[in-house]
Amino acid sequence: MSYPRPKSPNMQNYRPQLTSVMSFGHRLSGVALALFAFGLAAWLVAGAMGPAAFDCAQAVVLSIPGRAVLFLLTLAVFYHLCNGFRHLIWDSVRAFELRAIYTGGWAVVAASLVLTSALWLWVLT
Repeated sequence: MSYPRPKSPNMQNYRPQLTSVMSFGHRLSGVALALFAFGLAAWLVAGAMGPAAFDCAQAVVLSIPGRAVLFLLTLAVFYHLCNGFRHLIWDSVRAFELRAIYTGGWAVVAASLVLTSALWLWVLT
């Protein structure tokens, strides 16, 4: 008698852990920053093409959706940076205890939010 193979992971029983969510977030922020490089290049090219092209690019960037994207990209920069520092600490073979892993993870989240908020408050004032 043959039983069907179990599906792994069983999605009804799976609960994402901080470490897996942060790993996914690190990869996602890296992809976002790579895509942002193309947007930055387009903005610079528009500036080189002349005032009309640059004004059009600036209108896109300064629109409400443009500013929302810039805010999320700022968050991605700080998240990727802070999580990169966390990985450098791990590369020095430190902070591998479960408590330190979770403390470091939440510190990365908090630092990313604080740095993003501080930069936007500074820029907008």
